[in-house]
Amino acid sequence: MVSADILERLSATLAQRRDADPSVSYVAKLFHKGTDAILKKVGEEAVEVVMAAKDGEQLALVREVADLWFHTLVLLAHNGLSHEDVLAELARREGISGIEEKASRKQD
Repeated sequence: MVSADILERLSATLAQRRDADPSVSYVAKLFHKGTDAILKKVGEEAVEVVMAAKDGEQLALVREVADLWFHTLVLLAHNGLSHEDVLAELARREGISGIEEKASRKQD
């Protein structure tokens, strides 16, 4: 089984590459281009996930979800957040019905 600490390592890599030279680092290039470029990548990857799932291609689906997760981590980092923020939110929701949780957001 692959260790969940891959998220820690990815977060560290994103932090290191945030201010790297955009001509040699894909992540630095995304950070340099800004929010719109990162959002575009997240959107593209989300569409590719849907297409792979629709086609029933398991390996393609796994690869596209990995791309989506990666670009989502870039988006989080760009906004000063991390996977830990998402994990905390998932932990908060644990044991709460999805219907109940969604209804509670309308009160925020």
